[in-house]
Amino acid sequence: MYFIYSLLMGLAALLLTPYWLVQGLRQGKYLSNLRERLGLSFPELAKLRTECVGAVWIHAVSVGEVLSGVTLARQLKAAYPDRPLIVSTTTITGQALARERLPFAEAVIYFPLDWAFCVRRAFDAVRPALVLVLETEIWPNFLREAGRRKVPVLFVSGRISGRSFARYQKFMAAVGFFLHPLLKDALSHASAFLMQSEKDAERIRFLGAPADRVTASGNLKYDAELPSQTPLSNWLEAEIKRSGRSPVIVAGSVVASEEPLALIAFGTLQGEYRNAFLVLAPRKPEQFAAAAEFIDESHRKFIRRSALPIPGPSQAAGRVNGGSAVNSAIPDNVTILLLDSIGELASLYRLADGAFVGGSLVPSGGHNILEPAAFGKVPVFGSSMENFAEIASRFVSAGAAIQVESPEDVGVAWIELFRNPARMKEMSEKARSLVEGSRGATERALAKIAMHLNGAGR
Repeated sequence: MYFIYSLLMGLAALLLTPYWLVQGLRQGKYLSNLRERLGLSFPELAKLRTECVGAVWIHAVSVGEVLSGVTLARQLKAAYPDRPLIVSTTTITGQALARERLPFAEAVIYFPLDWAFCVRRAFDAVRPALVLVLETEIWPNFLREAGRRKVPVLFVSGRISGRSFARYQKFMAAVGFFLHPLLKDALSHASAFLMQSEKDAERIRFLGAPADRVTASGNLKYDAELPSQTPLSNWLEAEIKRSGRSPVIVAGSVVASEEPLALIAFGTLQGEYRNAFLVLAPRKPEQFAAAAEFIDESHRKFIRRSALPIPGPSQAAGRVNGGSAVNSAIPDNVTILLLDSIGELASLYRLADGAFVGGSLVPSGGHNILEPAAFGKVPVFGSSMENFAEIASRFVSAGAAIQVESPEDVGVAWIELFRNPARMKEMSEKARSLVEGSRGATERALAKIAMHLNGAGR
């Protein structure tokens, strides 16, 4: 089974090589981290002391998983200060954010490609006593190697979206004779599955996880600490007050091709609130240039975060052309701040009068609505929320969020909230209360981790 799986992985890699090469040359993706992903070189790990106790390895695929795991990682480091904390990501944006938000980790590396020789080299370099996989990435060779080395693997805050589950079911129907035994064997090497909900628990059992190792343990995202103020948020707050900009809208995690829709929503709002101000935050760095072009095409003036003389993550990315350069004040004719940085969005939700959560007006599955909700901001989002279906349904049913069908509806939702302050206050309090009342996944995960690190686990 594993030989055929690895062969198929190799064939897929061969077919994708031209794409990877083009993306690597154009955007610096894939090629820059290839040596680590092949297990050939881990410069940060080479610096660690050889006498260190077995490491705790946390794998967080990208930005969302990194953010959800910050509180858990910090508490783990406090509880086990003598154990090296190693964090891996798959994406470049996740890597950058992990380095910023988890400075207490001994090393931040790229997760190995799921071939046996890559995985073995990664295990040799990390020497983990425990592996934590945030959410649910199932890599058969990785899990098999962990089983061979008797390294416990815990899936924490695990989830399988409706879209992903439908895809699994489709493959099971077509090649279940191969896929089901492969998944069942791979998942048997994991020690525990702490899933976000009962539905997620049912889905991982269907895929072959041992039933007695699966529990519904909650979502780490509810436990995320409120981000502290930053130089950017302090500057923007002062500028908003100075210039009397109102209302302030934060459109976060906007995905490719969704930027024009966010601008349409903002235009609907501007029809009634001429002094409105928009913070537009694309999800990925490769969208920054296109987002700037979309704003230009809408005939609005904007500034780039990277053009501001304010310390922050974006400074490492360097300045880029386009947008209006500023010193300390937002020009009167500017109505949009293009947030072309990673890791600064969450702190800006505190300043928002209205919030839009992206990835939802196009078929992308949606993004995390808990960031604005934790600040008592009413999340507004579109119909595509498959990746956060349980959370979205819960908030909408409780009257703590608004789900709409079109960008015009987003603008109308904001207008109706601003016209009715009493309703907005009630919804805001419900949103904050739902977040506060749903905490606890981190504590439950720490208890399970302690069992395994202390030798009481499976």
